[in-house]
Amino acid sequence: MDVIDAVMQWIVAPVAAFVWVLHNKQQTHSTDIEVLKAQASANNKAHDLEMKNLQILIQKVFDKLDKIEESLRK
Repeated sequence: MDVIDAVMQWIVAPVAAFVWVLHNKQQTHSTDIEVLKAQASANNKAHDLEMKNLQILIQKVFDKLDKIEESLRK
């Protein structure tokens, strides 16, 4: 029985504690990764929307320049 107690105290318990700590760290990292993914997705959507709005604005400017050019040619 003394051998079993020693094995439990000096091998199994520290390994179990180490595994528990690793599991907690991994859960924290998983949460952090999901948050970073959500932020990256939001940033990509915002960037895409901004680029679309910029393209529309540039097209409006070119249309207006075309109208000005047409009126000057008349």
